[in-house]
Amino acid sequence: MKVIVTGGAGFIGANFLNQLVPALPEHHFVNVDKLTYAANLGSLQAIDSLPNYDLRRVDITDRDAVDAVFEEFDPDLVVHFAAESHVDRSILGPREFIRTNIEGTFNLLEACRSRWSRDDSRLFHHVSTDEVYGSLGDTGLFEETTAYDPSSPYSASKAASDHIVRAYHRTYGLPIKITNCSNNYGPMQFPEKLIPLMILNALERKALPIYGQGLNVRDWLYVTDHCDAIWTVIQKGSVGRTYNIGGNNEMRNIDVVDTLCKIVAEETGVDPGELLGLKQFVTDRPGHDLRYAIDATRIKEECGWEPKETFDTGIRKTVQWYLSNQDWVSDVRSGDYRKWMDLNYGDRTG
Repeated sequence: MKVIVTGGAGFIGANFLNQLVPALPEHHFVNVDKLTYAANLGSLQAIDSLPNYDLRRVDITDRDAVDAVFEEFDPDLVVHFAAESHVDRSILGPREFIRTNIEGTFNLLEACRSRWSRDDSRLFHHVSTDEVYGSLGDTGLFEETTAYDPSSPYSASKAASDHIVRAYHRTYGLPIKITNCSNNYGPMQFPEKLIPLMILNALERKALPIYGQGLNVRDWLYVTDHCDAIWTVIQKGSVGRTYNIGGNNEMRNIDVVDTLCKIVAEETGVDPGELLGLKQFVTDRPGHDLRYAIDATRIKEECGWEPKETFDTGIRKTVQWYLSNQDWVSDVRSGDYRKWMDLNYGDRTG
């Protein structure tokens, strides 16, 4: 089987490829990635020379380039990770989110539609987010039937792409599956996201910026559990069906930061109070959703998947990975990263 994986040099895509390429030598994997600021080819060193792996530097908003890759490899499966994915960046500059997440998805769907028939055994798997559902109150869970209510340009662009994928199934018979996941964390995550940002700032004794009072709640999903879930849905899920993927780990942001400070302190032999004293509350971002929580009953009952990692086991593995991979950290903390930090947090401390 020939598999195109879009965004395979990003956080989740790289973990997905690192798991599957060595384990499935009978399948040929093609990483289609624009190689933006959040991509890192260093994350793929372990598989770079394997015979069943190829990389093509392609922007999925370029229809001709997308078509050329499809002509070259004629995929049986497309796993679509590629997306602009950070809420804060979407607030500062939404245009790239609209182009990549909506137009890019459209180009991939068109490339599949022009080559696949209605009764085709091939598959387009679309990776999405729980943020399309909006915000929950103190109770309740997101189900696959929950109405969409996106709050940010990022989540709105992902909601639009979800709808387009479903429309191609209903209108053209394109074989698709969709997964909507909760917040991922783990090795190789770009340090604009909460957990790696807190780990690295704590190691460098920099301020730990926390939005509002840190009361926003997220369900945390370890990245390798997410990758396992996607491959399970690809193998066992029903065509045309949506599956929510959650980690069963609801936590307030402030509690996540406190936990990270304690683990970093334990792993480096410093006083936890020294790191906890770095916490700094900053002006909340516009439209900040209060709470996300996933009902993952469908994927459990229909596919037999459940997460393996608890938050306690996954977060310690994550801290240990960043401590052991300082070369990777130095590589990604480029001028682009520093510019983003200045732009996003420079005038928001209070």
